[in-house]
Amino acid sequence: MSFPIILGTDISGVVEAAAEDVRDFAVGDEVFGMVRFPGMAESAAYAEYVAAPASHLALKPAGIDHAQAAGAPMAGLTAWQFLIELGHREANPLQPEEHRPVPLNGKKVLVNGAAGGVGHLAVQLAKWQGAHVIAVASGKHESFLRQLGADEFIDYTKSNPEDLAHDLDLVLDTLGGPTTGRFLRTLKRGGALFPVFLGFSDAEEAAKLGIAVSTTQVRSNGPQLAELGRLLEDGTVRVAIDSTFPLAGAREAHERAARGHIQGKIVLTVQ
Repeated sequence: MSFPIILGTDISGVVEAAAEDVRDFAVGDEVFGMVRFPGMAESAAYAEYVAAPASHLALKPAGIDHAQAAGAPMAGLTAWQFLIELGHREANPLQPEEHRPVPLNGKKVLVNGAAGGVGHLAVQLAKWQGAHVIAVASGKHESFLRQLGADEFIDYTKSNPEDLAHDLDLVLDTLGGPTTGRFLRTLKRGGALFPVFLGFSDAEEAAKLGIAVSTTQVRSNGPQLAELGRLLEDGTVRVAIDSTFPLAGAREAHERAARGHIQGKIVLTVQ
């Protein structure tokens, strides 16, 4: 990676030009997408104009604005590829075997970090698939998450979720890291733990308990985004916006992210 680079991967905007071989989009179409991820140096989404492969885009749902659409791609595709369909056969850089989502209908699913970007979309996708969803976040997010469909809520500032949740089929830990192993005790034999970030180090304990631990790395996928777009269009899923900043305020946006306790997504707007 050579510096300087333009940060960012998620976009929503209007097509200004299209290559001759592009058939699915035309000048004037409103589109959204996660551009060239993984591959941060080529994404360059913090910009007024972005060049993107057509296969990484989908038509923006007409029922939502550009800010909401820009908040959807990475978080939505991460939740989708962990929970619904992986959607590619690329070698997994995080583990030797391919990640495999598990059936969710009628299952008990806990989402840790449920109020964040990936978390609040994962809650909604799991509900859409018929799961009983337990959301873990700080208490100020309870009303928000129940409105999104969470059946139960655990305030981690008052209680350890691993002490309250039992006989789960799946835990999606959107925070991951070295503490994700604590959720092993909440799962039934045959259950699954999906950490979004690196740090899990209790493989021997998981094997002893008969729990599958699996992760993946999200990848750009226009067709999957189009499927998510239909759910955004009909209101089955919605993107919550924590805050917006002008493009020139990217530094302040990152400072907001660093403070944590985010409800939904942070978005940069271009005038």
